[in-house]
Amino acid sequence: MAASENLLEQTTRTPSPGAGHRRRVVVVGYDGLELLDVASVTSSLDLANRLGATPTYDIQFATLSGQGVRCDSGLDLHAQVALPDVPGTLHTLVVSGGLGHAAAAADPRLISQIQRLARTSSRVASVCTGATILAAAGLLNGRRATTHWHHADELARAYPAIRVDPAPIYVQDGRIWTSGGVTAALDLALAFIEADHGAERARWVAMGLVTYLQRPGNQAQMSMFIRARRPEHDIVRRVLDHVTAHPDADLSTTRLAAIAGVSERHLTRLVVEHTGQPPARMVRHARLQAAATALVTTDRPISSIAKATGFRSAETLRQAFNTWFGIPPTHYRNVHRRR
Repeated sequence: MAASENLLEQTTRTPSPGAGHRRRVVVVGYDGLELLDVASVTSSLDLANRLGATPTYDIQFATLSGQGVRCDSGLDLHAQVALPDVPGTLHTLVVSGGLGHAAAAADPRLISQIQRLARTSSRVASVCTGATILAAAGLLNGRRATTHWHHADELARAYPAIRVDPAPIYVQDGRIWTSGGVTAALDLALAFIEADHGAERARWVAMGLVTYLQRPGNQAQMSMFIRARRPEHDIVRRVLDHVTAHPDADLSTTRLAAIAGVSERHLTRLVVEHTGQPPARMVRHARLQAAATALVTTDRPISSIAKATGFRSAETLRQAFNTWFGIPPTHYRNVHRRR
């Protein structure tokens, strides 16, 4: 309790801009929604209320009928209001994702209500596959948007007018925000709080939730440490083991082919078949893995880590990190050590 009281005391000494302004937030649900998509948003905004001088968010969970819905985990979630009864002027409209997103996007009554509320909402957002519903409402046409990485290709095929980017945790394009899968909703909510009240309020909310302070929106949804499964082919596995063990060595395709005892062409075909990427890209990712591990687990200078992991210079490593993670190595080291 003492820690909570101190957190509240520290936060309320300097109220955020607009602390007295009530922002109406409606989170939209349907059968088959993902519970975390809802809870990550509502719990974050509620904590922002409790950590401020006065509450600033009026939060409601709405469904088309006003009746409860069944989450895709099997739990039932009660609604507070029916969408047709929600007045037209909102600050933030959030559409949740979940396994039921396709059926929801095909419901003209739901789409009509989303379109009505979006017209007069200051901010419109989707979590995860909720982007499909915004797309069905025509709200993402001509915009850059993201969704859960697993559904990104599907969204891009169904709605070619959208510039679908499967990598970022969240994307803001004007007043329209979209986020990646599931727990990316937490990052989205923290971004809302920072936009509305400043970075300090967002920081206290992240601390209160015992979570990593808002990841950059353009950081990759999938960590490079979990996205690739170990290849089953013996030659590819041996090559990958060599690359991982010797990131600072000559890892050209010519050299790797010689180590594997096959032609460059054959090695390239095998690596693409079993890892989904050519040898040079596989090597670059392995070197980034080694550099990321060294950044978090050692105090070595960036230049030393760059040399030990096969990058020509600290600047080359910085450029590679910015491309993959969206942040420079020093920032990566700081935030992951805090985490």
